[in-house]
Amino acid sequence: MKNIQADIVVVGGGLAGSEAAWQAARRGARVALYEMRPEKMTPAHYTGKLGELVCSNSLRARSLTNAAGVLKEELNQLDSLIMACAKEAEVPAGGALAVDREEFSRLVTEKIVEHPLIDLYKEEVDRVPDFRPAVIASGPLSSEALAAHLRDLTGEEHLYFFDAAAPIITAESIDYNIVFMGSRYDQESKDYINCPMDKERYEKFWEELVGAEKYTPHDFEKEAKFFEGCVPIEELASRGVNTMLFGPLKPVGLTDPSTGEQPYAVVQLRSDNKEATLYNMVGFQTRLKWPEQNRVFRLIPGLENADFMRYGMMHRNTFINAPRLLKPTYELKEMPGIYVAGQLSGVEGYIESTASGLVAGINAFAQLEGAGEVVFPLETATGALSGYITSSNPESFQPMNINFGMFPPLETRLPKKQKREKQAERSLKTLEIFLNNYRGLLA
Repeated sequence: MKNIQADIVVVGGGLAGSEAAWQAARRGARVALYEMRPEKMTPAHYTGKLGELVCSNSLRARSLTNAAGVLKEELNQLDSLIMACAKEAEVPAGGALAVDREEFSRLVTEKIVEHPLIDLYKEEVDRVPDFRPAVIASGPLSSEALAAHLRDLTGEEHLYFFDAAAPIITAESIDYNIVFMGSRYDQESKDYINCPMDKERYEKFWEELVGAEKYTPHDFEKEAKFFEGCVPIEELASRGVNTMLFGPLKPVGLTDPSTGEQPYAVVQLRSDNKEATLYNMVGFQTRLKWPEQNRVFRLIPGLENADFMRYGMMHRNTFINAPRLLKPTYELKEMPGIYVAGQLSGVEGYIESTASGLVAGINAFAQLEGAGEVVFPLETATGALSGYITSSNPESFQPMNINFGMFPPLETRLPKKQKREKQAERSLKTLEIFLNNYRGLLA
């Protein structure tokens, strides 16, 4: 990366990097976009095209009663390159937006290459550039050299190479007639929601858990080594019927106020965001298939009607500890002018990566122009996403798809469908006002 003739550098030609480059260039910045493929491939990619979709061709729900649908509509209003290409490459998929993957990546590549202000370089970037501003969007399978340099710059404890995520459910779907609040040895604490089990319920849960169908990892994930503290819950259960009672389901120090006694077993839920609208199932990282998680985890008392916003998973990934390191603009707090976007930033999913690239690209341009930071309101899906990854608990942060649990709660309690409609309406109205306020920069 020598003698760069550009205003902004973008590393990574996936959805986030392509979107960041597009957003900066359409505002008048000259962009140098670097993509190492096909000169150096990843274990999951097959082509050298930009915006290659590797896991699915689905960009998820269209409906505005789904948070993914709201985020896509916001991206449309913000002139997203990725959404424009998706519309051109669309294939029938009912209520979801799905694309012809080959056509989609061809279109992204074509539009980037043809843009007069974007120069595409097919070479590996092995370190965070000294150039400012720069957007790092090299993805969850970043090259080892670049990942190592980023780890050195941010601190080894802030960069994760394997994703061990527990399920997250909505607070409103928990049965509060069954669960109780409290931390071990501190019954006045409100830090945890506790789901108590008697012996019969526990043994039934254990039986179903060890017999549930598991996800088969990709070849490049099979050698993953997890810390003992991150063992999949079903693996822990397979070591013996009582093993979980000495691990995440131990009841020691807890008293169920409905019985005045210590339960036989306890599943603990910990708040996953400041508003306490989302709860994490503590210690429940898992390789179970998603339908099996939905079935087995609903056997836990109080979670019979659990609404899963994210299922548990364990797979190869690289992402930073966003709550510690990032601003809502996706700029590193301690490295002004360096933005981290895409799954590397801690977002999960195609459209989420696109949104992060869009925000990073706009902010890189704003910094170039001396226009200050552009922070999207939390009431928008775009702002709720960046707000979630930068304000979550840094001790337990894990990537998650956009969902309504990330949004600020409404002032009025409503039935679920009406609530979603109202949140979507508020989001798009807030975005409209926001765009008007930033018309010169965001138009």
